[in-house]
Amino acid sequence: MGNGVSLPEAEKLTEEEERAVLDYECSIEAIANFIASDRCQKIVLMTGAGVSVSAGIPDFRTPGTGLYDNLQKYNLPKPEAIFDIHFFRQDPRPFYDLARDLLPANYTPTAAHLFVRLLEKKGLLHRCYTQNIDTLERRAGINPELLVEAHGSFGSAHCTREECKKAFSQAYFSEQLLASGKRDEATGEMSYCVLCDVEGCGGFVKPDITFFGEPLPSRFFELRERDMESADLCIVIGTSLQVAPFCHLLHMTKPSTPRLLINLERVGAVDRMSNGNGFLFDRPNNYRDVELLSTCKHLHTHTHIHIRTYTYNN
Repeated sequence: MGNGVSLPEAEKLTEEEERAVLDYECSIEAIANFIASDRCQKIVLMTGAGVSVSAGIPDFRTPGTGLYDNLQKYNLPKPEAIFDIHFFRQDPRPFYDLARDLLPANYTPTAAHLFVRLLEKKGLLHRCYTQNIDTLERRAGINPELLVEAHGSFGSAHCTREECKKAFSQAYFSEQLLASGKRDEATGEMSYCVLCDVEGCGGFVKPDITFFGEPLPSRFFELRERDMESADLCIVIGTSLQVAPFCHLLHMTKPSTPRLLINLERVGAVDRMSNGNGFLFDRPNNYRDVELLSTCKHLHTHTHIHIRTYTYNN
């Protein structure tokens, strides 16, 4: 294998098997033709904050515009504290204030979400794994059974008191959050709070977003291995591939599964520290990995006529 990076012997394909994947043509056109062929029946997507940026929702880590760079007004010990369950139990007000701006009702699905919905309509979507909490996949009409919201979402909520844990709807949380704001006469600041309606509880209600210090939804672990191993194609869109265990999904595909990255910049590429895992891209031993470096906003124009013709006219 080239450039000092190799796969375990058990995972290597023969030259004939490699050629059968994309005929050694690692291009968007080859991926489009693959989607239009009978060999592509199950597409698994991995999506991140980039698919929602054009809806007006900031991502987390982009310098200057990312969410973590714009939380100074909350005087947090560190930016991540706003999504830390221990900090939330001490002072939920910064999260509630931020949550008012992040409520799903404030946003509409993007071209990327509609692309996923289009794959579903054509019977090609096996599963969409998303890091996003905004539920825009649901708003785009994607069947919840085809979704894995790996970091939870605003789709439901629970009381955070261990003795209670009453479930609440997205509508309840949104309505109570918007109705709870009170202005501090001394500072002029608004504070927000959503309390459990169980008599005598008084616990704070939190959307079922996975905060730091909380486990990921069990659905993620129950489906990931089976889904990734059965995928005919893996498409990664709008994610930095920096957050585990979500980023590890990429490495769970079969060696014969083509993989497409659609992102603003190259991420997830194999290197000497990755133990052979990651995209191969420009390496001489690449036979299945393709990248399209572009904004997700223009996904519908950059996936080329082959995909567009297939999805709209078949």
